[in-house]
Amino acid sequence: MSHMPLLAELGGNMHVGLAALGAALGVGLIGMKASEAVGRNPGAATKILVQSILAIAFAEAIVFYALFLAGK
Repeated sequence: MSHMPLLAELGGNMHVGLAALGAALGVGLIGMKASEAVGRNPGAATKILVQSILAIAFAEAIVFYALFLAGK
């Protein structure tokens, strides 16, 4: 009896979990630094908001890539 299918499934689950953890940390850091930047320069709030939304979208895309790759 081989344990390979079980280990392969566990590896895929860890893959997705680590990607989600990394994305959550990334989103948190982006939000923290965007808040600091707006606090220092309130006039640039719109530009900072746009850049932080784009960065958050890219950080969250990593989870979707991981889900797609783990599903195969």
